[in-house]
Amino acid sequence: MGRAGEALKQVLDEYGISQNRLAVVMGVGRSNVHRWVSGTTDPAAEAVLEIRKGLQKIDSEAAIEFIRLYLDDRSSS
Repeated sequence: MGRAGEALKQVLDEYGISQNRLAVVMGVGRSNVHRWVSGTTDPAAEAVLEIRKGLQKIDSEAAIEFIRLYLDDRSSS
């Protein structure tokens, strides 16, 4: 699973946001969100921005956490 998918899965779980809710807010199919969260595909850079915008509409803290997790450089720890 890519970094964006991992970050998204963690944020959805932490903030109790369903894949379906995010998909509806983003205007994409739930299957797209499911593929990102399950690691089948990693969202493209443009989709990462759209995920942030969608999360922002639902919970601004979730959007901030998503970006923080996505940009976290674990290799520098």
